[in-house]
Amino acid sequence: MIAYTFEDAFSAEWVKTHLPHHTHDLILLRQLIPWQPIIDGLVPFYNAKKGRTGCDLRTLSAVSILARLRHLSDRKVVEHIQENRYMQYFCNVPDQSLMTFMDHSTLCRFRKRVGPQGIGLLEDQVFTRLKQAGVIDAAMMLIDSTVLESPILYPTDVTLLRKAFHKMALLAAKAKIEPWWDQGQIKQLWRAYHLDHSQPLAYLCAFYLLFEPALETFASHLNALPDGYVKERWQHLLETLLILDEQTQLKLDGQLHIPDRLVSLDDLDARPIQKGKRHPKTEFGTTLEFGFNRQGFMITTENFIGHPNDKTLYGPTLKRFEQRMDGYPAGAITDRGYRSPKNLKLYPQDLDYVFMGHSSDVNETQRETCISARAATEGFIAVAKNWRGFRRSLYRGLKGAKIWTLLNQCAYNLNKFLQLYRDEALSEDALMALRL
Repeated sequence: MIAYTFEDAFSAEWVKTHLPHHTHDLILLRQLIPWQPIIDGLVPFYNAKKGRTGCDLRTLSAVSILARLRHLSDRKVVEHIQENRYMQYFCNVPDQSLMTFMDHSTLCRFRKRVGPQGIGLLEDQVFTRLKQAGVIDAAMMLIDSTVLESPILYPTDVTLLRKAFHKMALLAAKAKIEPWWDQGQIKQLWRAYHLDHSQPLAYLCAFYLLFEPALETFASHLNALPDGYVKERWQHLLETLLILDEQTQLKLDGQLHIPDRLVSLDDLDARPIQKGKRHPKTEFGTTLEFGFNRQGFMITTENFIGHPNDKTLYGPTLKRFEQRMDGYPAGAITDRGYRSPKNLKLYPQDLDYVFMGHSSDVNETQRETCISARAATEGFIAVAKNWRGFRRSLYRGLKGAKIWTLLNQCAYNLNKFLQLYRDEALSEDALMALRL
């Protein structure tokens, strides 16, 4: 069960006493964010009649946003709220329940329950509020893609096999089964590998000779397990290790390019992605495509497994931009990776111009504006990756990457709003619509 509404936990006297900075960022954002529509959208994710009453959705959504605004972990954001009056006010946490208002694990369960759909609803409500107030315009669409790294170590084939033994040992312990391989031999081989990196294929072969019979025994134990959580985990790991077994055989046969190659046993959706940069040459995670407007607001985001061709992403991205902004932009700006005869002619009746990296794409009067916008796109992505949390996702899998992206997109647009507000770059009509 969950509460359908919320009450303001603070009186005007409390605010006057404890919050002397009346234009603090969190005070402005608390007034801007449409809390009740967010709650209305999240309520259907809970059963109306079963279970105990869950944590206040007003607080859960605020803490989730605050964690990404301040780049804090679940544990740290709860600790900071307990120490900071402005954070307490933003999250609507009253003094009497300050020390027990939430356990950090509640945030994880909240994200798992609502998933990308629920977090996307939260982000969309904030975005719609800014759009309807006239803060965000759709005059121009800027598109580019990058890599959202996964929270994994740099992968090697030997590391994956050693990790496979570790995971089999964990499940064997849960099933109260002794490991059926020589743990000391694995440890000794692992140490030798770290002392000598000159022969990776030789060590891969040595690990594989131990891994293959261990995997066969692992598969034979499955049918003897009773139905339940351990058997489900066992089956899932077996399917993953069979893929790893096939992948390792291809590697030992001399194949260099293995399709859908696993790079982690913890994040099965992560892939090696080359983006043409000098360093690092290859990054491991998911492809993340951005759609900005010329102001720098993040209009659309989308995560993909692997590295799809940018040429195939242009049309769907343009459609998502049109749906979100209720109309096509005046023009579209991309780099040469999106360039194709089909894309140059896509929706010509709706776009005044399309610039895809060549000055000949537009007429002379539009050329300087387009080149400037293309350069600005790189700046927006640099800010997103270095300052706004888009360099690496802390949540695993494609589902986790989407949740991470949507929460950071919400925080990114709120920070962009604050930047324009501090620079007095917002119109009076927009400020009146937001009641600021």
